Amino acid sequence: MTAVARLSLTDFRSYAAGEVRVGAGAIVITGENGAGKTNILEAVSFLGPGRGLRGAALSEAARAGGAGSWSLAATLAAPGGEVEIGTGTLASAPERRIVRINGATASASALGEWLALVWLTPAMDRLFADTPAARRRFLDRLVLALHPGHGQQSLRYDAAMRARTRLLTGEAPADPAWLTALEVAMTEHGAAIAAARAATVSALAAELAEAPDGPFARPLLALAGGAPGDDFAALLAAGRAADAAAGRALIGPHRADLDVVHVAKQEPAARGSTGEQKALLIAIILAHARLVTARAGQPPLLLLDEVAAHLDARRRGALFERLAGMGAQVWMTGTDPALFDGVRGDRLHVDAGGIAPL
Repeated sequence: MTAVARLSLTDFRSYAAGEVRVGAGAIVITGENGAGKTNILEAVSFLGPGRGLRGAALSEAARAGGAGSWSLAATLAAPGGEVEIGTGTLASAPERRIVRINGATASASALGEWLALVWLTPAMDRLFADTPAARRRFLDRLVLALHPGHGQQSLRYDAAMRARTRLLTGEAPADPAWLTALEVAMTEHGAAIAAARAATVSALAAELAEAPDGPFARPLLALAGGAPGDDFAALLAAGRAADAAAGRALIGPHRADLDVVHVAKQEPAARGSTGEQKALLIAIILAHARLVTARAGQPPLLLLDEVAAHLDARRRGALFERLAGMGAQVWMTGTDPALFDGVRGDRLHVDAGGIAPL
């Protein structure tokens, strides 16, 4: 199992400097609201591809009053030996992320080869009632843990789509040959995106169908829309005028959605209470963790921010029991240490930008 053994923060969010050394099991971080608990989880999330669990601009992670840049250094305990990861920004290029793996410069996407990360945050408690874009981001994070190349396919698709939109909405007439080339690129990368999403949803559905009964509601998953199809390039070409008027591509995998149904109630997840929706989310995350473990031979690293909120004592106990049985490194936060009674592992307390073991 790959886990974070050491994490050092410099000018990151509320931390001028900080370091934690933890084991491979559960890490419980407690402290008052606004003390910086989520900032630690966000720092861990930057050890993987993407823009972290907040999805914020890179410059926003720099500490107010700091040097205008931030950096993280981590030691991963991996089956093949320790891996050193460094990432951050420079004040001269606050939106450009720098990544080094074992001292060598690397791309952010390369981080996915070392660490699979999945997270839940309070902002996701109403995911099923949120926008399709929010559900796509959630789904793509799950896909990325199973298909590391998914991130690159998404970046290339988005780049081709943006270039096509600029041509269609520009003042000068668009070059048809260049538009065709971009539409072919969208078709190629869009097919890979759709295939990875479909494979992940299908595998998750099978895993959820076999999941043990318990206090977490059983969700039924399905992809809605966004499948490019064999005629995607032709449809894009035919829709140029409509896309130019709209200022965006009206069809494609960027329009997909994740449909979730509460099986027992046979109703959309969005109609459930906040507690029911959180229980459905947790069921998906647990199934995904089992799936990653079976495929990769090791579980993903889980970041669970305020995970105990909206869960009754029965569900909390069941969650902690299942997490312990997975053998995964799990980072959890909460304001009340009593909510984590019975959880074995490391405990950290955050107060005014400082981190101390308990």
